[in-house]
Amino acid sequence: MGLSNIRLAQIKEFEDRIGYTFNDKKLIDVAFTHSSFINEAKKGAKSNERLEFLGDSVLDMVVSEILFKNYNNKPEGWLTKTRSRLVCTDSFSKASEKYDLTSFLNFGKGEKKQGGKLKKHVKADTFEAVCAAIYLDAGYEFLYDFLVEHFKVEALEIIEDDSLFNDYKTRLQEYYNSHGKKILKYTLIKEEGPEHDKLFTMAVIEGKRTLATGMGKNKKKAEQDAAKNAYEMIKNG
Repeated sequence: MGLSNIRLAQIKEFEDRIGYTFNDKKLIDVAFTHSSFINEAKKGAKSNERLEFLGDSVLDMVVSEILFKNYNNKPEGWLTKTRSRLVCTDSFSKASEKYDLTSFLNFGKGEKKQGGKLKKHVKADTFEAVCAAIYLDAGYEFLYDFLVEHFKVEALEIIEDDSLFNDYKTRLQEYYNSHGKKILKYTLIKEEGPEHDKLFTMAVIEGKRTLATGMGKNKKKAEQDAAKNAYEMIKNG
């Protein structure tokens, strides 16, 4: 049974959004079919769960290859940790939001009422299924190029944010714990700039002594920067 004109129009809207036309429209239709819909659908309808499974594996491979090719001086440990930050529910959910993928999902009535399209894991699962559909329809190389073109900026933001990979607050506290020192505290020193572009300065304090200060676009990043500065002073001192 063919797809309805309404469904084909939805698929066309999505294709225009991402700049790719599917050869097999049924593939992307399945990618946009939540398992809750199957219980209410006609016999023979398929959910996107199998595509999610494939998409997870293919995305793991694509991200591994991109990191391997572009970060040839990084050790295996860094590559593994970085890949886990990119191939995860949080990352895939944000990728899904970029093109509002869950707005194209066929849901069962119950799941729809419960706000299924807003759930983080549903967004992430949909992204995996869509990537699997692209992979099956156009091949590995096309998917590789597609992901680099459409998600490079977001991926670099995750990769280059040191606080995601180097939790200096934990490192610094562990150092002080091993040396029998006190619990460290973080205090706001300064907050400047307009509301949409704030810059925070935080200090990390041991007892009454300020170990270091740090700056960031939010308090969390400023704390990490202060901890990093204190940790590096200790290690280099």
